[in-house]
Amino acid sequence: MQINHPETQAEVAEIFAAYEAALLANDNETLLSMFLDSPATVRYGVADVQHGFAEVSAFRSSQVPFERRLERTVVTTYGRDFATASTLFIRPDLPGQIGRQMQSWARTADGWKVVAAHVSMMPE
Repeated sequence: MQINHPETQAEVAEIFAAYEAALLANDNETLLSMFLDSPATVRYGVADVQHGFAEVSAFRSSQVPFERRLERTVVTTYGRDFATASTLFIRPDLPGQIGRQMQSWARTADGWKVVAAHVSMMPE
């Protein structure tokens, strides 16, 4: 297994950037298209838990726009069909806190999809 195959890493970095743009635009249709539509999909948020695509979809429908800045983003690929994207983030509306986000991405017949995600906050 090759770690950080350059073309695969570039693909995942691009889709991660598109995910971030959709998140900040509160573009739920695009965001949901990036999650695997499966009961196996899991997302753990700061104060929420979703098991399965249906719960992720219900959560996204209630979200409002926010601003944040990313720091130390790392995309790591494992072979050509699996990757992780890890980042720290700063939100102006949450002073004194630093956010952490990790996503597991899998290549599917419909392109790259988030299969698991975790978001958490901690004191800066």
